Amino acid sequence: MGGTGSGEAGMNAAIAGIDCALPERRVTNAELARRHPDWDLEKITQRAGVLERRVCGPDETALDLGQRASECLLERLAVAPGDVGALIMCTQSPDHIMPPNACLLQHRLQLPTSVPAFDFTLACSGYVYGLFLAKSLIVSGAVESVLLVTADSYSRYLHPDDRSTVTLFGDGGAATLIRATADAEAGIGAFSLGTDGGSASIFAIEAGGARLPRSPETARTIVDPGGSVSSKEHIVMDGNGVLAFVRNRVPSLVRELLANAEQTWDDVDLVVFHQGSAMALDYVERWLRVPPEKTFRNIATVGNTVSASIPIALRDAERAGRLVPGMRVMLVGFGVGLSWGACLVTW
Repeated sequence: MGGTGSGEAGMNAAIAGIDCALPERRVTNAELARRHPDWDLEKITQRAGVLERRVCGPDETALDLGQRASECLLERLAVAPGDVGALIMCTQSPDHIMPPNACLLQHRLQLPTSVPAFDFTLACSGYVYGLFLAKSLIVSGAVESVLLVTADSYSRYLHPDDRSTVTLFGDGGAATLIRATADAEAGIGAFSLGTDGGSASIFAIEAGGARLPRSPETARTIVDPGGSVSSKEHIVMDGNGVLAFVRNRVPSLVRELLANAEQTWDDVDLVVFHQGSAMALDYVERWLRVPPEKTFRNIATVGNTVSASIPIALRDAERAGRLVPGMRVMLVGFGVGLSWGACLVTW
């Protein structure tokens, strides 16, 4: 498993603020029960932990959510467009194959054309990787601030009759401003990152890219032995495989991060895991023996929002008074790729 240190002495990067955007449309479990009376929503809810999720409207995309979150953040922090040093967007649901969402967002936000802007396509580990990229740019001296936008609208990739995914995922977007700080001990600290592309098939959309273009054959409905309905053009998720991945990777990821940073749970005030599912959260919290007062969940009201999951949880924790300046926070992301990442942040 790979790892990186906490940066060059004398310079670091810190999170200046986060804002989020959710679609207005709410889809409750009661609505899903009316649509699918054969689904055991009580059992599914226990496993997923989701009571309602937000879903984009027909003309609403992840780019729109990212724009709304960015505009709210820049206004709240009184940041002028010319003061943004770089723009990074993480999404797996772009508006187009090309151009990148980040380029379109640069124009929408009226950022200077001198601003570097680019996309990357990680999912549930994307926020931690985005912080890694932002910190690297700042510590290198390339820029003094980075606007990191994480947004996904997985609802467009779900087969409407797939109970394993429709009940779990929600759409959402977040914007985070990362700034340079002269305090090398504050802000974003150590990272631990890893990748296993050999297990990519347990969570994937097989068709729609250059390797397997869409066709009548790829649109054909598939029912797996567990009763999940999908096609090669929709998300196919091996639930047992995902849980095995969480069990095998996440505890060791957290232990490695603490060892790299020479920290223990006594040094961590709050841990925010990717809000993957209630089952995944129950397992990692129990296995790692995380004190309940040091955990935070919001999956019940927003679902699994993929790359936006961790920052939405951070903003909700802040609003709830669970996250205050000076707290030492651990962020842990894991999912599609397969990829995983964790870092320590002083809030």
